[in-house]
Amino acid sequence: MVLQVQTSAYEAKTQEIAKQLLAATQENRSFFSSLRDQMRWDDKLLAWAMSNPGLRVQLFRFIDTLPALHSKSEIASHLQEYLGDESVELPSALKGMLNFANPDSMPGQVAATTVGTAVETLAHKYISGENIKQVIKTVERLRKEKMAFTIDLLGEAVITEAEAQSYLERYLELMQQLVEASKNWAVIPAIDEADGEPIPKVQVSVKLTAFYSQFDPLDAKGSEERVSDRIRILLRRAKELGAAVHFDMEQYAYKDITLSILKKLLLEEEFRQRTDIGMTIQAYLRDSEQDTEDLISWLKQRGYPLTIRLVKGAYWDQETIKAAQKHWPQPVYNDKAASDANFETITQLLLENHQYVYSAIGSHNVRSHSRAIAIAESLNVPRRRFELQVLYGMGDKVAKALVDKGYRVRVYCPYGELLPGMAYLIRRLLENTANSSFLRQNLENRPIEELLAAPIVKEEKNSLTPNSSLLTPHSHFLGAADTDYAVEEIRTKAAQAFQSVRQQLGKTYLPLINGEYVNTPEFVDSLNPSNFSEVVGKVGLISVEQAEQAMQAAKAAFPGWKKTPAKQRADILRKAGDLMELRRAELSVWIVLEVGKPVKEADGEVSEAIDFCRYYADEIERLDKGVNYDISGETNRYIYQPRGIAVVISPWNFPLAIACGMTVAALVSGNCTLLKPAETSSVISAKLTEILIDAGFPKGVFQYVPGKGSQVGAYLVNHPDTHVIAFTGSQEVGCRIYAEAAILKPGQKHMKRVIAEMGGKNAIIVDESADLDQAVVGVVQSAFGYSGQKCSAASRVIVLEPIYDAFVQRLVEATKSLNIGEAELPSTQVGPVIDANARDRIREYIEKGKAEAEVALELPSPEQGYFIGPVIFSEVSPNAVISQQEIFGPVLAVIRVKDFQEALAVANGTNYALTGGLYSRTPSHIQQAQTEFEVGNLYINRNITGAIVGRQPFGGFKLSGVGSKAGGPDYLLQFLEPRAVTENIQRQGFAPIEGAD
Repeated sequence: MVLQVQTSAYEAKTQEIAKQLLAATQENRSFFSSLRDQMRWDDKLLAWAMSNPGLRVQLFRFIDTLPALHSKSEIASHLQEYLGDESVELPSALKGMLNFANPDSMPGQVAATTVGTAVETLAHKYISGENIKQVIKTVERLRKEKMAFTIDLLGEAVITEAEAQSYLERYLELMQQLVEASKNWAVIPAIDEADGEPIPKVQVSVKLTAFYSQFDPLDAKGSEERVSDRIRILLRRAKELGAAVHFDMEQYAYKDITLSILKKLLLEEEFRQRTDIGMTIQAYLRDSEQDTEDLISWLKQRGYPLTIRLVKGAYWDQETIKAAQKHWPQPVYNDKAASDANFETITQLLLENHQYVYSAIGSHNVRSHSRAIAIAESLNVPRRRFELQVLYGMGDKVAKALVDKGYRVRVYCPYGELLPGMAYLIRRLLENTANSSFLRQNLENRPIEELLAAPIVKEEKNSLTPNSSLLTPHSHFLGAADTDYAVEEIRTKAAQAFQSVRQQLGKTYLPLINGEYVNTPEFVDSLNPSNFSEVVGKVGLISVEQAEQAMQAAKAAFPGWKKTPAKQRADILRKAGDLMELRRAELSVWIVLEVGKPVKEADGEVSEAIDFCRYYADEIERLDKGVNYDISGETNRYIYQPRGIAVVISPWNFPLAIACGMTVAALVSGNCTLLKPAETSSVISAKLTEILIDAGFPKGVFQYVPGKGSQVGAYLVNHPDTHVIAFTGSQEVGCRIYAEAAILKPGQKHMKRVIAEMGGKNAIIVDESADLDQAVVGVVQSAFGYSGQKCSAASRVIVLEPIYDAFVQRLVEATKSLNIGEAELPSTQVGPVIDANARDRIREYIEKGKAEAEVALELPSPEQGYFIGPVIFSEVSPNAVISQQEIFGPVLAVIRVKDFQEALAVANGTNYALTGGLYSRTPSHIQQAQTEFEVGNLYINRNITGAIVGRQPFGGFKLSGVGSKAGGPDYLLQFLEPRAVTENIQRQGFAPIEGAD
């Protein structure tokens, strides 16, 4: 069903104004033909990108890479790699230019120069200058054309506190120089005053998140404090200088906290009467109308107007992909017409409230501007309270036509070095060349009625259901959604969960044997590693005699469990997953407090545990169907049966997810299962036990048997009735289990199956074409997330020589900017290590590192818990102890290599093969890594931790482990015995033939 947006009283006037504007922009209409006919390469590149989607993707990827390429040979070889791809159909002129044998050859150099210059020319179209001097020249030209301006500073992403401070200082300097220059500017009544009020000649646009490198909605209070301190400095200086400040809106995750911070700040006595400040609303967001209404109510309360800039929004692809990957509701409209319609609705809302708000309508769509003018004129909105905005280089003709009609037009002018500005350039190019872009449709001579038609909104499906179509074309499995801490109510709920769990600390948890909680001769305290004086719980440790009782109970329960239909077992698992979802906030808190994992990572672990339950439930139903290999006269069935008794020995670093994954895989496959968790995380295992029992696993089928690994663990591994051992932990213990399980014990009538995940010495390669913003952030997350205590954590980063020094410098600054503290604090990125033994062992490795390499950074750490501040070693030899041995702590070795071949050799030069990463924008390097980087999980251009069930099945080879990948299609097979059953169905020469009468 299609709903026509209600044609309002403004429609006739909108059409009339739009036709006049369009006629003015089309008078000199040689532009599109010139794209084809002129010899300018920048125009040709744009025209080709519009007509060829394959070329568009590869060309923009090449442009994205360009900042990292420092020689003509590099540019030439990347040109060939990107545009020579089989998926790209090249125009003959481009094909001829790329037809060189060697990037160093003269034709290669010519191609590099031609395309490099063309991209630079393109960049100059959208970027108003590379330095303040050029910007002043640009704005003086704009003022001659009677256009106002706002300046936005482009640059690298702010990922360090030094960069956040520099961002502030550069804006202070920019305002100072612009205001100084403005003293020589004559007053232009069209833009410098309205309704008898002066309007500041100088305006800058800033991004809130750039004032604090660790800006995070989870840490709303901390982010607000750090950002507000710097914003106050900016606003005070702006007032002294007489400059206006506008706050841009960024990604959806930051929207609510951005609005909240600004609303609080602008009610402070010092700033309450200021009217030279602005905020931004993005019309492509589904909740933007509500946000606008809230802002207007707030402005009424404030009593002094501010500017609200209305834009469509610039991150549509990013927002849709992120929501799909996270299984979150889509924050943006899926249909451009819906964004356009919402834009018109909000335009009307703003202009109807002109006594409280200055409206700044930012668009390149003639209809959008005309709509705003039609409403403003109908309501007699004073000129001071209404202006139109365009982006530099995007709507030049529209802007000129609007100025000629007497409207105030402001041009949004990004400035900065061209190369860091490439991300901005690509957003503009995508916008210009998209099929739905007004600018493109106008260039293509679409009929005026079509260009100016009111947006037609198709009814969209409920945005509250995550859009799985973007995510799972090949899979029906949809994982659990992580908690979105950008939502204030959710942060409140998380805080309440901490209060609730804290009241339960210090309780006693007993083992579960044959359906009963049993007393034990020995107990151990489980401590909070952030504060080891706090006891999380007391855990009863079973004796060897009790281990034998548990084994006998499992033997007795096995025949009944084996016969339980797979569907019934799967449904119990699904119920367990649902119970975890209900108890998510509480389970996250137990993980934070017992093993010192920061809040967001704890929440991600709960998602993983839920995913294991639901994924393995689906998998057993798939496997239970078996396979038919029937032929005439004979049926052949391939089926699976459970192995028997499984012993699960789980680690402390993923105390819920890994314990749950190994346990439920064994259970759903029909095996009776004994869970022996790591001592330091036995309380969380007790919570998992409560959930599995509530879900309906019968007595004896699942048993919780905490105990000492050297006694109880060894006893169960060596027991003749054990069929499967699923272990995650150290290489030393894993190899011992493997050896012991291979020995046939008296009375044992089967070979034991061992599934062991034994860690890694994981490396990330960063080559010279890498996006350093992305690489630094990814390495910091991979190396220091959960203090380096993930099996998948990065402990080596292998960097190519040309960028080694620049990379290490930014890596050190980004790591210095991390917050180290108690895991439960929302600001914490680096919490404690698990216990005193781990802390002391890591310290020993740090001392070895100091003897082998240079200390690039060693951060101090709090005293009250088991803390170790992140340590970075540079100039590390590939054969050093810290390059070869698993440390399992926040220690990173940075290794320098000459070329990509050497990088791969170093990466593969350890006994492990678990995870690895590559940051590169060189297609041949990416291709080579896919085939030659010896790891079970390879991550390209992203961090290397956080594997997701059914998406990135997890596990390695060499000495990283034995067995199939957890969360993948082969995993349950390890808990099953395959059987083939053949029946001859001929009787006396007669056999039923399918299809015969």
